[in-house]
Amino acid sequence: VLHVRQHRGKWEVVVGSRYNRRLTGHSEMVISGPAAGHPLMRTSADPSGKLAKGTLNNCANGFTPWGTYLTCEENFHMYFGTTSGADSRDESKKRYGVPAGRTDYRWEEFDGRFDYVKAPNESNRFGWVVEIDPYDPASKPIKHTALGRIKHENCAYALGSKRRVVMYTGDDQANDYIYKFVSDGALQPGRGAGNRQLLDSGKLYVAKFSDGATSGDALGTGEWILLDKHANPVLAADERFADQAEVLIKTRLAADAVGATKMDRPEWIAVHPHTGEVYCTLTNNSSRTEANVNDANPRPQNRFGHIIRWREAGNDAAATEFEWDIF
Repeated sequence: VLHVRQHRGKWEVVVGSRYNRRLTGHSEMVISGPAAGHPLMRTSADPSGKLAKGTLNNCANGFTPWGTYLTCEENFHMYFGTTSGADSRDESKKRYGVPAGRTDYRWEEFDGRFDYVKAPNESNRFGWVVEIDPYDPASKPIKHTALGRIKHENCAYALGSKRRVVMYTGDDQANDYIYKFVSDGALQPGRGAGNRQLLDSGKLYVAKFSDGATSGDALGTGEWILLDKHANPVLAADERFADQAEVLIKTRLAADAVGATKMDRPEWIAVHPHTGEVYCTLTNNSSRTEANVNDANPRPQNRFGHIIRWREAGNDAAATEFEWDIF
């Protein structure tokens, strides 16, 4: 985090500023939201399951309307392996791509918390959206578990009906999904960073794109499927998720279970500042076959990607239905 200023027409770092600080894979961070303190988030170093050590493989960014910064943990799986020779990965670790043995980074050889046999829950503490307050150097970053655990590319903000905060995220891997979070509470102007609790309570959705026209004025339709252990009957009946915290920790498995649309690697998402339309760059999916194309992902062996655009029903970012086309 750097304090910069323009001085005599040039930008410069303000050396010695109280705002300058470095956040690493060892910096202490708070785990908040529904998964905080859950048994799957606890380790021998942190029996509370509420204090993570560090943030890793940060991809892109986002920001909040109260002036804080969001950094997105993407390919965290590359840091977790084992020197034991035993493959004890559960279904969730495999779904996130944690390797069976050693990693290329080899951190597991030097720090036991990156060996999933020695520390089976440590990888669960990564893959989150992390909020950093650049204006409060004494503050600890916050891992917001209500936004789900995926390989986030970025986090794009919109304001829904009743001033609810909406965050869009893409899971940056071929055949994965597009998500959005809608806060339960309303944004309160003038409250500043006191609004950050809005990211701890809300509804997480995954996108399902129905087949429809892909060009011109005619649009396809889609729905946001709620990922809620209690409100979604599919997840309620799935024994892999004991509670809502497990839905969030195993977000990919939950999205698989409800039949979301597998996309051609969702990366950057942006919200149009005037129309409210949302754009997502789908960067490539060379593994898609002729048998698995759909209108939202119409090209087999899609090495070049495409951009998908959607318009929320009623122009409300918090809506559960939308229209879409290929931009």
